[in-house]
Amino acid sequence: MRDRLEQYQGVCYLTVIFAGLMAGAYLPGIAERLAPWLWPLLGVLLYVTFTQLPLTRLRARLVSPRFLVAAVLGNFVIIPLIVWGLVQTLPDNPGLRLGVMMVLLLPCTDWFISFTHLGRGDAALAVAFTPLSLLLQIVLLPAYLVTFLGHEALVGLFRRELLLAFGGLILLPLTAALITGIWVRRAPRRNALIARLGDLPIPLLALVLFVVAAGQVNEVAGSLGLLVWLLPVFVAFLVAAVLLSWLMAWGFRLSVVQGRVLAFSFGSRNSFVVLPLALALPAGLEVAVMVVVFQSLVELFGMLIFLWLVPNRLFPDKAE
Repeated sequence: MRDRLEQYQGVCYLTVIFAGLMAGAYLPGIAERLAPWLWPLLGVLLYVTFTQLPLTRLRARLVSPRFLVAAVLGNFVIIPLIVWGLVQTLPDNPGLRLGVMMVLLLPCTDWFISFTHLGRGDAALAVAFTPLSLLLQIVLLPAYLVTFLGHEALVGLFRRELLLAFGGLILLPLTAALITGIWVRRAPRRNALIARLGDLPIPLLALVLFVVAAGQVNEVAGSLGLLVWLLPVFVAFLVAAVLLSWLMAWGFRLSVVQGRVLAFSFGSRNSFVVLPLALALPAGLEVAVMVVVFQSLVELFGMLIFLWLVPNRLFPDKAE
């Protein structure tokens, strides 16, 4: 079953995204009913993903200095410069520019792990990198917000949401997966449970994609005039991210599976964490909400392309 799901996962994801867009557009009230399910579904998705990883060897994954330098340099030095350059092409609208900066400056700390797993990357390495990524985001936020945005007052709000997301979407599922692993090791016959859980990441991710698409399509539909400016920026960002991952993997002599982690880390952003921040912005910056929502939809389609492009063309197995 798992092989069949992996073979057709792209078609599956594309189908549920379009179904979600149609449901959100034509079924009144569905966005409000689905919204409370998003984070629980993400938590379950990450729990199932973690059960498939060699969690007991995470400490060994941290001793990969070349990967860590490449990931940190790319995510926190080069990509912010790329984002700053892309923002210069936008109209001089404070809310528009703030929204783009907010959503593109911070790398994802949750579902990029699942995409890495499904894209045949080193998901255990992705898990090991996540705490460092979160720490750097918290430390560098003041510099980003002041230098790029001029919004020092948002620092505390950003830090609170990042910590809540890390606790709810990383620590809790990771702890549950570790407990499950200990329970399974006490009786070998329980290994069948882990095998069954291994069939669930693709269906669960499909549910997450459906909820995101259905819940956010109306936000985007109300600001179609701005999408002409935003779509090229978000597409250019994904192209830059995938090219940067290839260049840095080559320059730092990373393995194929490490290069795949870089690609998904560079390409996926912290939109689910940033959205509550956008909703809390003061009057006059409301357009930032639409920017964050639209970026998450563009990223959905981008990750579908990444799931095929990264393991099959950018970092194919034969490259080892």
